[in-house]
Amino acid sequence: MKDLAQVARTAAVIGSGFGGLALAIRLQSAGVATTLFEARDKPGGRAYVYRDAGFTFDAGPTVITDPDCLEQLWALSGRRMADDVDLIPVDPFYRLCWEDGTRFDYCADQAGIDAQIDAISPGDVAGYRRLLAYSEDLYREGYEKLGTVPFQSFWSMAKVAPTLMRLDSHRSVYAKVSEFIRDEKLRQAFSFHTLLVGGNPFSTSSIYALIHALERKGRVWFARGGTGSLVAAMVRLFEDLGGTLRLNAPVDRIATAGTRATGVVVDGVFLPFDEIASNADIVHTYRRLLRGTARGAAKTRSLERKSYSMSLFVVYFGLAAEHPDLAHHMVLFGPRYRALLADIFGAAHLSEDFSLYLHAPSVTDPSMAPRGHSAFYALSPVPHLGTAEIDWDEVGPLYRDRILAYLEARHIPGLRRDLVTVRHFTPFDFRDELNAHLGSAFSIEPLLTQSAWFRPHNRDDVIENLYVVGAGTHPGAGIPGVVGSAKATAGLMLDGVVA
Repeated sequence: MKDLAQVARTAAVIGSGFGGLALAIRLQSAGVATTLFEARDKPGGRAYVYRDAGFTFDAGPTVITDPDCLEQLWALSGRRMADDVDLIPVDPFYRLCWEDGTRFDYCADQAGIDAQIDAISPGDVAGYRRLLAYSEDLYREGYEKLGTVPFQSFWSMAKVAPTLMRLDSHRSVYAKVSEFIRDEKLRQAFSFHTLLVGGNPFSTSSIYALIHALERKGRVWFARGGTGSLVAAMVRLFEDLGGTLRLNAPVDRIATAGTRATGVVVDGVFLPFDEIASNADIVHTYRRLLRGTARGAAKTRSLERKSYSMSLFVVYFGLAAEHPDLAHHMVLFGPRYRALLADIFGAAHLSEDFSLYLHAPSVTDPSMAPRGHSAFYALSPVPHLGTAEIDWDEVGPLYRDRILAYLEARHIPGLRRDLVTVRHFTPFDFRDELNAHLGSAFSIEPLLTQSAWFRPHNRDDVIENLYVVGAGTHPGAGIPGVVGSAKATAGLMLDGVVA
C-alpha cells in the first residue's frame, strides 16, 4: 500500500450520478481532496427527483439489488449505511403480467417460485433449477471476480477468455435461458432482466444472466423516501468526509497539456486538479469536454461507431386513490416479445404496441404520496434517436396518453378520473438534460464485443490522469454496475489505497 502523500492530492469528479458519487466517496475517504461537479440543480444524475403536489417521483433507477456494494462506501470510514439509509425489502421482486391474464410473482421464496413455474409449465421446474445454478456460476466468475477489476490491457481480457468461453458468453441471454426453459412466457420471465441495463435479451451476452443470481443473493430493496433519499445520504457522507459538491456547475471543458489533464473549466474559470474523472456520458466526455484535442477527436470517432442501448419514455403520475393490490415493481408484457425488441433496437419507427415497467413505490412506502394517494411511473423502452427519427415533442403527449389508457384498461381502474399530476420524459430529454448520446438511456449496449476490455477503459489510454466512471465503462449500467465501476476506477486512481 502506498503512502497517501504519493496519491493525487486533489481530484475533480464530473457528474453526481451513482457512479460519480461512489467514486467521490472512495477518493475522499482515502484523503484525496475531491470536488464533485454537477450541472443540474440536484445531485443524482439519472437518479434525479421530482416533487409535485405532495408526490415524490424518482426519475431513474429504483431497483436496489446489491446493498453490500453500497454498504462498502460507508465502511471505508468506519460508518454504517443503516444509520443513514433505511432499506425496505421488496417482495415479490417483480410481478410479471401477460395480456392473457397470466401472472407470475418473482419472489424471494424458492418454494413459491417453483409452485408458480409448476402451475405454468410443470416440466420447467427442474430446468429453472439448472438455470439458477448456471446463473450462480456466472455471478461468481463475472460479478464477484471481475465486476470491479479494470480491464486496461488486452491481456487482462485474454486471461479470462477461457472462463467466458466455458460459460457460453458468446450466446445470448435468451438463447441460454431457452436451453433450460421450454415455456415461452417463462423464457421471457427469466430473460427480460438485460433490459434493466440497456440490453436486448436476444443479442446481449449470456454473461448478463448473472443478474438473476444477483437478485436471488442480494434480494431487491427500496430506500425509504425513494432512491433520492439514498442519493442524499451519499452526498451527506461525502460532505461529512470533507468533500465539496458544486451544483448548477456544468463543466465546460477538461483542460489538457500534452498527455495530462490539468483541470476543468467551469463558468469560464480554470480550476486546477491533479486527477480528473468523468461520470458524464462517455461520448459527451470525449466529444464536448475534450473538444479541440487530438485525443478527444480520435476517441469520439471510435465511440460513435459503437452500438448504444435503447432509450426510454417515462410517464410520472400521481393519483388521488390507493392501489394496494398492485406490486411495487411490475413488468407488463405486450402482445409481442421478440418482434417488439427487434423494433426497439432496430426499427426506424415507433411500434404501435409496447411493454411497460410499472413502478408503484407507495405500495412499499406510503410517504411517496399524500395520504390516500399513490405515486407511479410507467417506463416504455423505445428506440434511441439514431435508430428512429421520432419527433418526441409531437409524439410524446400522444404516447403518454396511450400508456395511461392502457394502464387504466388493464391494471389501474379509474386512473384518468383520479389523476392529480402527470409529466413525461422522452429520448429528447435524455439527450438534452443528461447529455446522453443519441438519447440512449444506458450508454453503450452490453454486447460481448462491447464488454470488459472492449468497453471504454476506466483510465484513459492516452491522458494518463483522466478516468471515467459510470455506465459507459466497465462493468456497465445499473446501480451495482456503476458502483462497481467506481471501485475499479478508484483502485486505478489510488493505486491500491482503496481495497
